[in-house]
Amino acid sequence: MASLKHRVLQASDCPSRLLLDELADKWSVLILAALNEGPLRFNEIKRTLEGITQKALTQTLRRLERNGIVARRVVEASPIAVEYSVTALGKSLKKPLKALYEWTVVYLPEVEEARQTFDKRLVR
Repeated sequence: MASLKHRVLQASDCPSRLLLDELADKWSVLILAALNEGPLRFNEIKRTLEGITQKALTQTLRRLERNGIVARRVVEASPIAVEYSVTALGKSLKKPLKALYEWTVVYLPEVEEARQTFDKRLVR
């Protein structure tokens, strides 16, 4: 029987692979970072994340809600608004996502150097 790692790498329909695809995209990570400070309304999230479209935000929030990572709550106000927050399950992602962010900060100079080296090869 193949190992779990092998199945994840090989099977395009592997549930772990599909979940990783939904959690590790740019907007999911940034939305979770914004919501880690506390609940936010849709437009507050949109203002926080420069460059996200309404469609991308809606789709990502729905995906995160479907996976139990984000909770959606209708706020009884005038006008009625919707508020999003990170669930207990979603909070379990805080440490690994923080580690990933910290890696980008530490290794960005090396990545930029690698990019420049790669791009110089393409120009020739």
